[in-house]
Amino acid sequence: MERSSQCSCLAKQEAETHRDWSWVEASIWTERMLAALVNGVKGGRWYSLFDKLCSARTLMAAWLKVESNRGAAGVDKVSMKRFRANAAGYLDELERALTKGTYVPLPVKRVYIPKGKNQLRPLGIPAIKDRIVQTALKMVLEPIFENEFLAMSYGFRPQRGCKDALREVDSLIKAGYVFVVDADLKNYFDSIPHPQLLDRIKEKVSDGRIIGLIKQFLSQDILDGLERWTPTSGSPQGAVASPLLANLYLHPLDVLITSAGYKMVRYADDLVILCQTMQEARTALGLVHDWTQANGLTLHPEKTRVGNCLESGEGFDFLGYRFESGKRHVRAKSLKALRDKVRQKTVRTRGDSLTRIIEDLNPTLRGWFEYFKHAHWHTFSSVDGFVRRRLRAVLRKQDKRPGHGMCQADHRRWPNAFFAAHGLFTMVEACAQASRSR
Repeated sequence: MERSSQCSCLAKQEAETHRDWSWVEASIWTERMLAALVNGVKGGRWYSLFDKLCSARTLMAAWLKVESNRGAAGVDKVSMKRFRANAAGYLDELERALTKGTYVPLPVKRVYIPKGKNQLRPLGIPAIKDRIVQTALKMVLEPIFENEFLAMSYGFRPQRGCKDALREVDSLIKAGYVFVVDADLKNYFDSIPHPQLLDRIKEKVSDGRIIGLIKQFLSQDILDGLERWTPTSGSPQGAVASPLLANLYLHPLDVLITSAGYKMVRYADDLVILCQTMQEARTALGLVHDWTQANGLTLHPEKTRVGNCLESGEGFDFLGYRFESGKRHVRAKSLKALRDKVRQKTVRTRGDSLTRIIEDLNPTLRGWFEYFKHAHWHTFSSVDGFVRRRLRAVLRKQDKRPGHGMCQADHRRWPNAFFAAHGLFTMVEACAQASRSR
């Protein structure tokens, strides 16, 4: 069976099982267009999409999405506050530039965030006006490609998320799919080949102005301090349209692995294939290896492996969790990241009141618990103890007491109940409440 036939067959299966289009932008995707999307358009390609992208209504909807996500200023130093003050004027300028064909995106500002031990992950920050155009582009294109994507892909897709992917992995392991291909795509977002990516887009989109706009975004200059260059591959992490394009490029891999009968769970470029035998896992890894080589990508030689996740030392990491020996644990890196955030908010020299510090801490603690609430209760007890120790150190400093160490007097003066009375979110209590409500 050829790839196009496989895609059509699987896409039809997906459409028959679930398709909820309530998330699409109604000003673009009318009922007539959605009907054409589901039933198929003539020739299988979409034309005349650009006029929908550059309409005032679409750009306003895109701006509201960008505004809600907040974010920093790009290279033009136009902040969210400044743009908001003259949003109507800026949007009018954008509409005219897009319509006349004079729109040119600004360079992407490169910043770096921590990634593991002594490593940094590059992120691109486009200017706000470019984020608006990319958001409009995404609103136009996403339903077209979503109609093709398979259920085993969870990353950066409407009405899907990490928890859905984790539930699927849990379910497969419990069903006996314990031999795992843990594949790591090396520098995926930076290495997507532009010509092949554009070919994938053209399979469904024949509007030349839309294709031209995508080319502009893919070739945006990158500004890193005083250095400036034009990328020849990749789609920068941080750009609004990048996750959609990244999913599109890996879609044929989803089709290949699913058509071969294997169970793959993918979240963006983080993927695992769960099999019932070691031989199946090795064969599946061979398919992934051959596909990546043929499509300009590289598997990380040290991070790609197969193993039996029921065995100690042969588990795998996925979306913040460690699956090993029949259990699901919070990754050490995930715990460290939380502790680092708590440290930043509880610096001993911080002059805020305890109430203010707790108000600052609680959203971080709640968010982390909500994601990792299926972890062992001992994890929550350990985190709660760490948070209270940090807060006692702050109080000790504010009390102008010497030394860095804790003592029993600190615990007696500021017991656990003291912090609970000040509204501190505690994970052990949240875990107990969640258990009682089940």
